[in-house]
Amino acid sequence: FSAEQEAQALRKAMKGLGTDEDAIIETLTKLNVSQRQQVLITYKSTIGRDLIDDLKSELSGNFEKVIVGLMTPTIMYDVHELRRALKGAGTDEGCLIEILASRTNGEIRHINENYRIQYGSSLEDDIASDTSSMFRRVLVSLATGNRDEGTFVDEALAQQDAQCLYEAGEKKWGTDEVQFMSILCTRNRCHLLRVFDVYRGIANKDITESIKSEMSGDLEDALLAVVKCMRNKPAYFAERLYKSMKGLGTDDSTLIRVMVSRSEVDMLYIRREFLSMYGKSLHSFIKGDCSGDYRKVLLRLCGG
Repeated sequence: FSAEQEAQALRKAMKGLGTDEDAIIETLTKLNVSQRQQVLITYKSTIGRDLIDDLKSELSGNFEKVIVGLMTPTIMYDVHELRRALKGAGTDEGCLIEILASRTNGEIRHINENYRIQYGSSLEDDIASDTSSMFRRVLVSLATGNRDEGTFVDEALAQQDAQCLYEAGEKKWGTDEVQFMSILCTRNRCHLLRVFDVYRGIANKDITESIKSEMSGDLEDALLAVVKCMRNKPAYFAERLYKSMKGLGTDDSTLIRVMVSRSEVDMLYIRREFLSMYGKSLHSFIKGDCSGDYRKVLLRLCGG
């Protein structure tokens, strides 16, 4: 890998008349995120121009969004997406839920630090001013990045938590959402998986079915996302991708965000889950749903 060679290749692809999109795709998708950051710095020092500015002036639409996303450091990409979800026209609740439910404590802490540096306000304050009621409380809880990340399962506590969830939902008239939040947003993954097993025994139905029947709207989506991420994160992202493309029209912002943010994390697993869940490959789904350079770059990120 030579950052200088790649920087020159990118400059060549954008210089003169017309842009060589294929060369840009080829160069950027074969590098990893830290190599792309080196190219960014080298481009500025050897060519004296800002690579992201150049890319933005040459590209457009969804293709531009993917390429600029690839050039953005992982944590900053999450920061930008959260900001867009909060400060754009209307709130993109799906984006807030997806990022906050799926990132680790460490990632969330980095997101919080960078968000404050970048925008001068805290992520928590912005969430609080843009959302309301129980949904707000769940997001704020997730945004503290304070989940137990150990692996210890306290059997007695697991029994108690499962009973608590049952009594907070299925067993009573109305729902005690605070119980759901405090258990689902703070306990460690191994412990929660055990709680879900015990819950099934007590309630005779899966925890996800109870959440669906007891909650609605954004709160339901947020708690379901937490449960799904605990059980199988790649399957959660596979479902996000499927829903972004199925039916009429494409939810491009979700499609782009998941493809860019997971391309170097767990894309192989996401592809495997996608195939087993929907009987079609992610590759074929993207191929049928997108077109042009946008499709080309997504297929490269998808691989296979």
